[in-house]
Amino acid sequence: MSNASNDPPIYLVIAQKVREKIVAGELAAGARVPSTNQLARELRINPATANRAFSVLVDEGLLEKRRGIGMFVRPGAREALRTAGREDYAERVLGPALAQGANLGFTVTQLMTFVRDYFAREALR
Repeated sequence: MSNASNDPPIYLVIAQKVREKIVAGELAAGARVPSTNQLARELRINPATANRAFSVLVDEGLLEKRRGIGMFVRPGAREALRTAGREDYAERVLGPALAQGANLGFTVTQLMTFVRDYFAREALR
């Protein structure tokens, strides 16, 4: 793993990858995550870096340490991440998109029709 000066620290990149696996359901509640040594070997990083990534996730309440057993995904972690992700998405993406739509003259009814049609098409896939 390389780390250019403008890239986030490796431990934050690792923490984000774990978050993404939790949101995607690849790491379910109660699932054991790799040990810091396993992760360090797999990614060819210092074990302290892997430990720091896991510490961030423990501090966020997403993982829990079970002494002598390992690190596990906490119950409710996926829903907590999904809730936070929806709020972030609404603020970063939907808000500006809706503002642009309003500037273009879309009505609420037109936008709602578009949203319903979009989800109907996606359901057929």
